Amino acid sequence: MLPILLTLLFSLSFTSAQKQCPKCGSMEVPYPLSTSQDCGLPNYSLSCDEGMLNFVSVDNFTYKVESISPETDRLIIEPPNIEQNTCLSSDLPLNGLRIDDSSPFNISKSNTVMLFNCSDNLLLSPLNCSSISPCRRLLDETEAGGCGRALCCSYLKDASMTSRQIRVRVGGCTAYTSIVDFKPDQSVEFWNFGIELQWLPPN
Repeated sequence: MLPILLTLLFSLSFTSAQKQCPKCGSMEVPYPLSTSQDCGLPNYSLSCDEGMLNFVSVDNFTYKVESISPETDRLIIEPPNIEQNTCLSSDLPLNGLRIDDSSPFNISKSNTVMLFNCSDNLLLSPLNCSSISPCRRLLDETEAGGCGRALCCSYLKDASMTSRQIRVRVGGCTAYTSIVDFKPDQSVEFWNFGIELQWLPPN
């Protein structure tokens, strides 16, 4: 009798530990993502504020979650606003997006990052700062926060770069955005703007 009781208790405990969080607004929050201590896993934490699901950086800056793909363990967050006519990202005071080193989330390799209002020092970097770079196409075809003809550079987020940060700073580049699964032959109006994050499955 005791072994059966212990098995039942273990089963109930395991089911409870795998409890999926309720919707945040209209968005499903699949396990292991968590919006409270009562569901999901705590290190997969997101915030649900007035029906809006957000990813919170290590600096407590919130980025709106646009979509979640539980099948691929990925979600897409909205890039920060570029303040109108200033070419400054709203997270510039925090040096851009930073994810805690102990977090199961990281920035996927599906992102093409565009940096704006860059110093000339970036011309010595391996980034694409040419007149045919994706960021230059964007600036030529849109207003993009007033970044105008300032130097911009683009790069594909890959394994050789930190997967936990998109850095901007005064004296470097002061604004950025990102495109998921960039296709050079697509027109700007069809680009999928966002920052794709992936998470490691729980053990």
